[in-house]
Amino acid sequence: MIKEYKETIESFGKLKIIFSEIEKTSKFRDKSKTDAEKRMFDSQMKSLDKKLKEAASEVKIFFGRILFEKLLDPEEIEKELEHSSEERLDTEQKLRTKGGRIFTLKEILPNELENETVKRIKKKKKEKEKEVEMQKKKKDSSYYTKISSKFFSKVSLKLLSKESFAKMEEELVKANLSYTPVGYVSIILMTTFLSLFVGGFLFFFFLFFNFTATLPIISRAQETIDIRFLRTFWILIVVPIVTFILMYIYPSLEKKSAEIEIDAELPFATISMSAISGSMMNPARIFEILISTKDYPALKKEFTKMINEINLYGYDFVSALKNTSKNSPSKKLSELLNGLATTITSGGDLTNFFDERAETLLFNYRLEQERSSRTAETFMDIYISLLIAAPMILMLLMIIMKISGLGITMSFLTISLLISLVVIIVNIIFLAFLHLKKNK
Repeated sequence: MIKEYKETIESFGKLKIIFSEIEKTSKFRDKSKTDAEKRMFDSQMKSLDKKLKEAASEVKIFFGRILFEKLLDPEEIEKELEHSSEERLDTEQKLRTKGGRIFTLKEILPNELENETVKRIKKKKKEKEKEVEMQKKKKDSSYYTKISSKFFSKVSLKLLSKESFAKMEEELVKANLSYTPVGYVSIILMTTFLSLFVGGFLFFFFLFFNFTATLPIISRAQETIDIRFLRTFWILIVVPIVTFILMYIYPSLEKKSAEIEIDAELPFATISMSAISGSMMNPARIFEILISTKDYPALKKEFTKMINEINLYGYDFVSALKNTSKNSPSKKLSELLNGLATTITSGGDLTNFFDERAETLLFNYRLEQERSSRTAETFMDIYISLLIAAPMILMLLMIIMKISGLGITMSFLTISLLISLVVIIVNIIFLAFLHLKKNK
């Protein structure tokens, strides 16, 4: 009974917080000036509406366990019987089981409370299945890490003492990758070592074969071995070097990606923090609630680290805030956590602090959205020029040159395939450039 009472209180607390979030979000929406900002807040309101329905269903379940006794009004019963006569006939239809017992359909069908319980069980089952899949992936990666560490752990320790790898270690921690610094450096060395074999395979392949634009695409090389060796030996050097560089810069790319995701979630999370802080609860509880909502997956990782420092390592809340701000990939989140630590230490008002920070973060978010939209327009013009107009003009020129006999010996099919290949390659380069531009 006490457990159910506590759960009911928690459900009402969730409802109160959600109502407060909706109120604050609607205020910010009213202040927004552009349609893009309104759409942004509308999507946030939809998310809050979904949370509200879930919280309301929980409260409904708890109320379903309570029996309310009252006197029955005969007139109301007669009216209800008149309106639901057909439904009553269906639900009172007699059904016989194999054991010989007789039940009505109403007794067999699950009630609303049971349906809600089944839905919750199915939802938890799906979450467990996802966790199992994640654990399998972690096991696979940890197996490769163990093998790499077995061969290269000593070398990795020496490399980590150098300044260049020390910087990579810092980025690895901020990127929230599930690798230790020694383990990741070992993976870099192991992958680079394996790339030597890949480079060797490519070297021997191109030593004896050629890629050509005409059919057949793969043909036997006509040059001597010496000439082919001079043309292809660079593969043995370039493949391992490129592999090493990509593995080295990967943590910084992940850190930048995490920073972008955190900065996108932070304004709305700050609004939620402001709403929760109005309940006058323990500040650490604010972050626990945000973790439980699962609406902010990028911030969840940072807040989980902070809560672990409190619960596992025994740090006080202010120290945990400062430690998390140091290891956070986002500068804005670091500033928020440092400001929160200062506010708590000085005894300031948390609600006002979060309100002011939310307005600042939303203003910066609007500026970034405007900047990104202008950049997107520029890249759209470039894309139309390079990948729509230019290939068509080039193809027409090549066809005219072939018809005129100006040195083009390829067939029309080969020209089409060549232009298509060029378009595909340029598309890939363009997408990679956009991705890198987005992560800047």
